[in-house]
Amino acid sequence: MGFTSERLSGVEAFVQAVDAGNFALAAERLRLTRSAVGKSIARLEQRLGTRLFHRTTRRQSLTEAGQAYYERCVRALAELEAAEAVLDSGQREPSGRLRVSMPMLFGRHCVVPVLQRLAQQYPRLELDLSFNDRVVDLVDEGFDLGIRIGPLADSASLAARRLGIQHMGIGAAPSYLAKHGWPSNVEEMAGHSGILYSRAGHTVPWRVHDRQGNLCDARIEIRLRLDDLQAIADVAVDGAGLAWLPCWLLSRYLQAGELALVMSHEHVQGSDIHAVWPHTRYLPSKTRAAIDALVREIPAMISRPLSDQSCSSTPAP
Repeated sequence: MGFTSERLSGVEAFVQAVDAGNFALAAERLRLTRSAVGKSIARLEQRLGTRLFHRTTRRQSLTEAGQAYYERCVRALAELEAAEAVLDSGQREPSGRLRVSMPMLFGRHCVVPVLQRLAQQYPRLELDLSFNDRVVDLVDEGFDLGIRIGPLADSASLAARRLGIQHMGIGAAPSYLAKHGWPSNVEEMAGHSGILYSRAGHTVPWRVHDRQGNLCDARIEIRLRLDDLQAIADVAVDGAGLAWLPCWLLSRYLQAGELALVMSHEHVQGSDIHAVWPHTRYLPSKTRAAIDALVREIPAMISRPLSDQSCSSTPAP
């Protein structure tokens, strides 16, 4: 029996419902209503003559037949995607929906302008951008591409390409330094108030070089923990304490005189920036075009030299 559109109908919705864990999230990924996903799967069950899900008011789980059918559907869809990727790799113009996850502030200021220019270059390309400082599961949440700042966890399911280094600097408001003194090294930072970046209960330490050139954690008095870099910059301008900020952001406040540079990127440990994506044998042209654009443009965007001391980026090789 040959394949028909009727036989394929409902298969993608079924697989997405299993992967997502519920119909609502599957509907969001497919850009359908929850009702449409439910009806599509119900029609699939009717055609197959068997129930694929055990359904209760609180949860859903696969039946034995549903599990067996799911495993085969996943393999079949993977082959279809690979076939489409082979054809797509030969296309000149990237097209289709590109879903990208990125850190909030870095994404808004640095990533979005690059992707927006790419979309203007390729009218058939559609952007679906998500801003979140947590580390999302790209495969589970259906993203084509993610931007990560910091060390990458080992993962056999993801591929990565380095975009550069986000250099960091430490600044403070002139009013704060006039009142509390100007620390000239990490040892003198002890006792100063610090505004720390904290995500999901985890505080990122300030790794700086001491006078012997060794990396160590700055010992500062923690007065504020915030999970938003823009908010950290704002309260630092108000004199709340020392702020550990990306140089591309810090330089704006230094040039305006709202913050003063306490310690430059030469003494503060930075973080690698990577583009990451689900590992696949054939990378779609839309994803490849986005990665190439980011590699080409991001290093220059995060390099903001100062008048006498530079907070600059190290370009990707």
